[in-house]
Amino acid sequence: MRWTQTLIPSLRNVPKDAEALSHQLALRAGLIRQLASGVYSYLPLGFRVLHKVIGIIREEMNKAGASEVLLPALHPAEIWKKSGRYETLGEDKIAFKNRAGHEFVLGPTHEEVITDLVGTNIKSFRDLPLTLYQIQTKFRDEARPRFGVIRTKEFIMKDAYSFDRDEAGLDSHYQKMRAAYHNIFNRCGLKFQVVSADTGMMGGKMSQEFMVICPYGEDRVASSESGYLASQDIAERARPELSVSQPPLEKPEPFDTPNLRTIDEISHRFKIAPSRLIKALIFIADDRPVAALVTGDSEVNEGKLRKLIGAKTIRQAEAHEIREATGAPVGFAGPVGLKIPMYADWDVTAVTDGVTGANEKDKHLRHVAYGRDFTPVAAGDIRFVKDGDLAPDGKGRLTLTTSMEIGHIFKLGTRYSESIGATFLDEKGERKPAIMGCYGIGVNRILAATIEQHHDEKGIKWPSEIAPFQVEIITINQADHKITTAAERLYDELNAAGVEVLYDDRDERAGVKFNDADLIGIPRQVVIGERNLAQGKVEIKDRQTGLTEMMDLCSVVSSLS
Repeated sequence: MRWTQTLIPSLRNVPKDAEALSHQLALRAGLIRQLASGVYSYLPLGFRVLHKVIGIIREEMNKAGASEVLLPALHPAEIWKKSGRYETLGEDKIAFKNRAGHEFVLGPTHEEVITDLVGTNIKSFRDLPLTLYQIQTKFRDEARPRFGVIRTKEFIMKDAYSFDRDEAGLDSHYQKMRAAYHNIFNRCGLKFQVVSADTGMMGGKMSQEFMVICPYGEDRVASSESGYLASQDIAERARPELSVSQPPLEKPEPFDTPNLRTIDEISHRFKIAPSRLIKALIFIADDRPVAALVTGDSEVNEGKLRKLIGAKTIRQAEAHEIREATGAPVGFAGPVGLKIPMYADWDVTAVTDGVTGANEKDKHLRHVAYGRDFTPVAAGDIRFVKDGDLAPDGKGRLTLTTSMEIGHIFKLGTRYSESIGATFLDEKGERKPAIMGCYGIGVNRILAATIEQHHDEKGIKWPSEIAPFQVEIITINQADHKITTAAERLYDELNAAGVEVLYDDRDERAGVKFNDADLIGIPRQVVIGERNLAQGKVEIKDRQTGLTEMMDLCSVVSSLS
């Protein structure tokens, strides 16, 4: 490809609205351009990288025994209501009614659609196992699109789905996909971690995330020196050794807190450490109100709370439900005198002179002591872990690292096959639901993650297998006939040898070309200048290492092909 015949709008300056380094470089290197908030066009270089990534994914999925399909992006809303996830999507879903009044959802994921497809086309155990995958554009009305293509409203996903007759089959498929993911991300040149994760709105029994360390990621990973590794969503900690002092002689005393509802407001106004404040948060667990008690410097982990309670479902209470349960508006709930079941975090058990809501508008209580003034049904680990928490095995402390998810694999079980209807007749003639797995990769994020991990102060340093081109030819003086003749011949010979080559044939200063070459990051640069050419040589630069060497012009094709 000739530079003058394609679109590579490189930029000298960093765009003001680009926070993430990968976003800055993707814009400056002319890989992407924004059309609207969270919506991007991929220009020739960016699209070539996506095409390479998709090719690797396709190869590894095929090797793993999966068959490719293409599913609709437009879904009837009924199928989402059938699975029970229509409401779960909330405001993230992009939905509309057509001219006939039928509601559709632009697909953010495809569990319902693939299950419906397979359910209408399998009959017996002889039709299983089966694994299908697609590479498809997905949609979600992301509230805060940020960091370029890391968090967008429109994104490309690879999603695969396995269907088995038993758990052993699911286990086999899960391990095959896990191995395929290792191959994919290694081939893309990424350093990654595999962490235990929350299944979230996908549901199912277990999941693992493939994470890359990235300061602009949405997730945090908890790790310890002893080898513990888990997403903060499910990370656990050992019970801390808490020193418990004697409670004060004073009984709980109410004091005025007009319009002071938050921990920050109370802490700042009355100079109280957040660790002495007790938050009472109201949830609805299996249709009954409960209170979760954590210290003011902590946040409730709903998954842990649900596990401690033993509930099937849990959600935050709405304002009217909070008033009914506590007698007070949002922001003034407290455990003293509360009539609903209470569940406390371990940290709360050490609070003997605390401050909490008084279950009365504009009132809080001071001198509150655990065990004397309130007693929960149970105490346990119900908050998100923090830096420095004791690791679950009691060996060492937890460290939290900001990370970005690039892949996620799930054991779904029968979550969708039962609700949507994907059943088969087993060997005994009994109808059984197919046992499913789901395996997703964020294609766009691989582009961003690769830039985050492979760059220097000059620009991108693409790993060879996903680079937009393998070689870039740079002419020092495009007006010099001898130089352009040599460049044209080399360009034709490299193309004939099957080498992907970009020829910078612009009539620009050498400094501009060198800067752009380092910015777009093609692995090998072939520099043709008058002085070296007079000796029959060219300069070869390795973008990854920065090392250069002189090479005979006649040896370039054999060396680079």
